[in-house]
Amino acid sequence: MSLQPNKIYQGDCVKNLKRLEAGSVDLIFADPPFNIGYKYDVYDDRQQAEDYLDWCRQWIGGAYQALKPDGTFWLAIGDEFAAELKIESQKAGFHCRSWVIWYYTFGVNCVNGFTRSHTHLFHFVKDKKNFTFNRMNPQVRVNSARQMVYGDLRANPNGRLPDNTWILRPQDAPVSFAPSQDTWYFARVAGTFKEREGFHGCQMPEQLLARIIRSCSNPQDLVVDPFGGSGTTMVVAKKLARQFVGFELSKDYVKYINQRIKRTVVGDSIDGPEDPIQSAPTTNKGRKLKKSFDEKTRRAVVEAFDEASDGYPVDFLLCDKEMAADFFRGCRERKLGGNATVWNRYLLELQSQKKLAKPAKKMPLASKSLLANVGDAAEVAWRLMGIDYQQALDEILTSPEIADEFDRLASEFCLGEFAPRDFRLAAWTIRKTASKNRKAAAKEIEKGGGAIELERLPFEESLFSGVDRAALEASGVFVLYREGAAIFAGQSTSMRRRIESMLECEQWKKLEPDSVGFVAEPKAGRRSTLRAALAKQEDAFLNARLLVQESEL
Repeated sequence: MSLQPNKIYQGDCVKNLKRLEAGSVDLIFADPPFNIGYKYDVYDDRQQAEDYLDWCRQWIGGAYQALKPDGTFWLAIGDEFAAELKIESQKAGFHCRSWVIWYYTFGVNCVNGFTRSHTHLFHFVKDKKNFTFNRMNPQVRVNSARQMVYGDLRANPNGRLPDNTWILRPQDAPVSFAPSQDTWYFARVAGTFKEREGFHGCQMPEQLLARIIRSCSNPQDLVVDPFGGSGTTMVVAKKLARQFVGFELSKDYVKYINQRIKRTVVGDSIDGPEDPIQSAPTTNKGRKLKKSFDEKTRRAVVEAFDEASDGYPVDFLLCDKEMAADFFRGCRERKLGGNATVWNRYLLELQSQKKLAKPAKKMPLASKSLLANVGDAAEVAWRLMGIDYQQALDEILTSPEIADEFDRLASEFCLGEFAPRDFRLAAWTIRKTASKNRKAAAKEIEKGGGAIELERLPFEESLFSGVDRAALEASGVFVLYREGAAIFAGQSTSMRRRIESMLECEQWKKLEPDSVGFVAEPKAGRRSTLRAALAKQEDAFLNARLLVQESEL
């Protein structure tokens, strides 16, 4: 790709899409002008129909060329040209997975017609069988009728996938738009809304973009927006730890978008209500959840756990896929309803209430050797899952499908083959020791007069080429930076060798570190304290939040 990621480029999208390396983009979201005469800064939104369609053919073709074979293309468009652009996209080679209707209140009032209160969202893929769709991400899913209406404790805690009509608020909608129907809920960003930027009249809601980005890309994937507009795609992509590139014709809009991107931090919360269904008034006929399962169910769950756990505590069962599968099989044999996530979470509840027998075996910690090999990868995967899924480690591990995604992501940040249990135990061990390290880190920073001094070196074409620094060859703690922002704080008995091995991994390369800060520390016992201190001091975004603050998310 001739364009650098994480930037907005001023200029025509047709030309700029050609500058992207063919087959390099994971997700494209396009919200083009609708050709309805809307007043933009520099673009004339009233073209002859054939001229408009010809222009759309060009940028849609550019989008197709830029996407990876398993890439995804989302198109937002109004009524006037929805059918035509769907056909043009299919002619370009795309396959339509979903035709979503986004319904919103605060619609555009029409004098001689009905109020305009919806937009078409087309979900296209290049390959009908091979594409990214993160169906288990709980931030993509919505609460089911079992959860909202019937209060069924056996309902999947992660909810269900939404249908293909997205609506703002159920309390404003007719009965036909009940949560169990084909409805998505998102607000159009009205002028009085807090998230309104003000410089662009057609600002997309962050929650809508977050659902699309979460469902059709993974952390560190490249997201492209050919029509930068208010910059929401780039901002949400950055919040969700994706790479991004945007194009925008207006120089003024580019300036404002850059300002918005600069004040955005990876991991920032998504603006707007997370779950408008929950924020709506509850139905009078809805049933309240019972406090817990009945005694017969509790005994059955405990029996299944005792048979499967081999004397280990619940935490180890969640780390061991085979043991967890045996437990769920035991629940099924006892004809208990629900699913693995329900029963795993119930186990944690019983454990917290001390209603399980004291385990015969202790929860093992990951060995120093295992942490050296997979600890960083497990920590990064845990952090990225926290950003993307908004779940704590226990919640990640209780859902088999989500835990599998954690394993996959961790494996991409390390070299060599490791078992899922290795990644899960490493993350559990980091969490177990986080409180101690966090307190020691605070004292370390205080002892340093409020800041720990690091030596800083730029990356060369060949890592640290020509730099004679014995300290970097020694044991110590290092911080990777990109454009002045800290990426990750790590430790090693040979910092240089560790960094070089990390950058043999494609996922670490994607982060494009351009400098390193380091502190030599020969004592093994102090390295973990220093690492936690530097993660906190530098606010390295890929380090587990438990190293720097109380909240995991």
